[in-house]
Amino acid sequence: MSDITRRDFLNLVKKGFAATGLTALLAPVFAFFYPPSLEETPSEPVRVGTIDDIPPGESLMVPFGRYPALVIHTEEGLKAYSAVCTHFACICKWNSEEQVIFCPCHEGYFEPLGGEVISGPPPLPLEKIPLTITNGEIFIGGSV
Repeated sequence: MSDITRRDFLNLVKKGFAATGLTALLAPVFAFFYPPSLEETPSEPVRVGTIDDIPPGESLMVPFGRYPALVIHTEEGLKAYSAVCTHFACICKWNSEEQVIFCPCHEGYFEPLGGEVISGPPPLPLEKIPLTITNGEIFIGGSV
């Protein structure tokens, strides 16, 4: 085994710190250019829960690919929409008191039975998501 001088040891420590610092700086850059694959909308149906999980007049926000989905129990049954506002892609929420879907960013309001714009700046209705109920389980999206 060869003897290592103090100078050689400090040079190794310096190179180790430089490599660590360079990795800490470049890792976020590579993560930005190579993000984890996350589908825009899932190809398989997504389980929402059971019918009992959403009482009439209430809603449930569920992860649906890259963006959340909003499942609402209306007087006509269950409806599912993308929770992304068509104005500036803010996340819409359900207002159970007024029974409307609203966008808190610019006060856009959507009708819960069809997703159409009631008022505000959104140019288009919310995107509808196919919904199916199998054995009391609610599924959205995919080839339902």
